[in-house]
Amino acid sequence: MMIPRIVIKVCGITRREDAEFAAEAGATAIGFIFYPKSPRYVTPQRAAELGQGLDVWKVGVFVDESPVAVEAVMRAANLDVVQLYGGETPQAPRVWRAFRLPLPPGSGALDDSGAEAVLLDGPANGVSFDWKQACGAATKIVVAGGLDASNVAEAIRVTRPWGVDASSRLETAPGIKDRDKVRQFVKAALQAE
Repeated sequence: MMIPRIVIKVCGITRREDAEFAAEAGATAIGFIFYPKSPRYVTPQRAAELGQGLDVWKVGVFVDESPVAVEAVMRAANLDVVQLYGGETPQAPRVWRAFRLPLPPGSGALDDSGAEAVLLDGPANGVSFDWKQACGAATKIVVAGGLDASNVAEAIRVTRPWGVDASSRLETAPGIKDRDKVRQFVKAALQAE
């Protein structure tokens, strides 16, 4: 896949039709959740099936997993990118370090640990953060948290990110994407970029 002008990721993919539609709509990345407590959780084998043959980056989302576990899932799911919330950095060619904003008091600055990009997320799923906090945080920033077609252009204007990421606000139910919301989100992100 060619490097896109802006990375547009549709995350929380659980169905093949949603993966295919996100790619057709112009998304450049799709995300799979490997956190068992999430309603969007998929197995590595299922993620491999969902992403097979699609010309998008396949991103695996992990929460506090060991490097060995992440590496095993990456191979089994045929992932291009590892997105980490906590945990040690695995041996992977492409890693995005994820942080929920605002950072807890006393936690210090963002530590990208040599990652390709830093993903900045809201304090909870589907909740945005003050995008001004993203300005100057890293060279490659992916903005997430509460994004959809109604606000992605403003997020891009404020943060000038390398990428944007949406999940819950593009759904009719957890893990079930709404085609119109996906289409409108991708269109708004491309127009803003």
